[in-house]
Amino acid sequence: MQVSLLDWAFVAIYFVLALGVGLYFSRRAGGNIVEYFTSGRSLPWWLAGTSMVATTFAADTPLAVTQLVADHGIAGNWLWWNMVMSGLLTVFLFARLWRRAEVLTDVELTELRYSGESAAILRGFRALYLAIPINLIIFGWVTLAMVKIIELTVGVDKWVAVGLCVLVTLAYSGLSGLWGVVMTDFLQFIIAMVGSLALAFFAIDAVGGIGGLQEGLVRIYGPENDVLSFIPDIGSVWMPVTAFLVYLAVNWWAAWYPGAEPGGGGYIAQRMFSTQDERHSLLATLWFNIAHYALRPWPWILVALASLVLYPDIEDKQTGYILVMLDHLPIGFKGLMLASFAAAFMSTVSTQLNWGSSYLINDFYKRFIRKDASPQHYVMAARWATVGLVLAGALVTSQMQTIAGAWKFLLALGAGTGAVYILRWFWWRINAWSEISAMIASFVVSLFLQLGLGMDTGDAAVFARVMLMTVAASTVVWLTVTFLTAPESEETLLRFYRKVRPGGAGWKPLADKAPEVQTDRGLGRDLLDWAAGITLIYAALFGTGKLILGETLLGQLFLALAGICFWFIMWDLKRRKGNADFGMRNAE
Repeated sequence: MQVSLLDWAFVAIYFVLALGVGLYFSRRAGGNIVEYFTSGRSLPWWLAGTSMVATTFAADTPLAVTQLVADHGIAGNWLWWNMVMSGLLTVFLFARLWRRAEVLTDVELTELRYSGESAAILRGFRALYLAIPINLIIFGWVTLAMVKIIELTVGVDKWVAVGLCVLVTLAYSGLSGLWGVVMTDFLQFIIAMVGSLALAFFAIDAVGGIGGLQEGLVRIYGPENDVLSFIPDIGSVWMPVTAFLVYLAVNWWAAWYPGAEPGGGGYIAQRMFSTQDERHSLLATLWFNIAHYALRPWPWILVALASLVLYPDIEDKQTGYILVMLDHLPIGFKGLMLASFAAAFMSTVSTQLNWGSSYLINDFYKRFIRKDASPQHYVMAARWATVGLVLAGALVTSQMQTIAGAWKFLLALGAGTGAVYILRWFWWRINAWSEISAMIASFVVSLFLQLGLGMDTGDAAVFARVMLMTVAASTVVWLTVTFLTAPESEETLLRFYRKVRPGGAGWKPLADKAPEVQTDRGLGRDLLDWAAGITLIYAALFGTGKLILGETLLGQLFLALAGICFWFIMWDLKRRKGNADFGMRNAE
């Protein structure tokens, strides 16, 4: 690709702005690890939510969407659209609870909810597991994707270019902690969205508009093609009935993986307890889910569809996204797209570095090795941990061809643990051994099915069977262990109950002992808001798509439904405004 001086200027300006943010917030972040890892718990909802959106947009995300569209049409995106239900559950049931817990990491919650040696072991193990293998594999995965993009787009050494991106990211995230991460995330979100929209505009123009796109798809795939269908062909090879039912009814609450933990967790939870109060925590996650599922996908989908028409014979379908960029962007816009790819990559990497170092320092070093150092000592340790993660990430990336296969085995650790992560908030009887046994059972059962019995989860029908068997087996195990082991001490349970104030009948034995605690009420209303939120997102997603594709009346009806659902949610939240259980008073 020919890159002009103007194009390079866009990239250079972005790098300078990112470094400027890091330097500006370095002093503020250096005071203590509360500032460094949670921005002093002072983020407004729009900044925290936008940071969530930005960090879930890696450089390979539009390429992955392009592959899904090429393989299965627009409906192929249901492989990730099904997680809407989990995301909205976090919004209305867990966002307030996470903020009340006032922890620095989701792993720290372990020793707030549980006690004793088992809780300490669980906290230490999860801190190291998430910070090192999980974190570094994600780091390597997105780095290799960025290498591929650079290799196909610009005439510079790919490792030098990626190394420069990583060094700039290390500089601003290491100096300024989460302050620098979220501030640059906001900038990166704007750049990435503008770049995606611009590319979609030129891609559709290249195929002769929406009409030309539809005609091209008919010419290539025939008049009966379902490439533009929003609903998968249930019962087909790629989406058998059992798999679709598992996606809709099981996978979203039963499976754990980084960034999509049932009940929230990881870097999503980090943003929640970095907000100003409970109201901002809820609104941040609501904005994230709306933007992530309903607003952001369409520019990627349009470019993917255009690439099918423009390059019908390419073998590697996901490179169609890059080819559209190479062939159809004018001078200036190419630099904007390069900056947007760099922004997407650096946003994900900066989050991984800050998130990973928070586990290493707060949940391992400070908890088990150096308990009484000064606040500035822990900040310095966090900065060195960030450097160490970059070096380790470089090593993992260089060996990624041999490590990539371990990804699904690492994910197997949480294949059936979701129920425990949800119920620990609402049932006093869950203890540390419940989590430990669920993790072990899920890991062993899933690996036995995949390795021992040779069940290939790449096949959708087999995936559904593996998921159902793993969830069933792990549930039996952790329930049995829960009732065979002693509950957490009353002192621990009361401490958690008074601090987090969870509602529901599952805490009745503690509620009787702490009648002064004003807990959340109205679980039914929360679930009604959850259902309205799901309808809002799918209606907005489909309505936007129908309008783009020329089905104006249907698109308007979907968007009207989305508007009604949004009004209902805001009305219901406002109705709770004076309630202490919603934590609104400090937000006014």
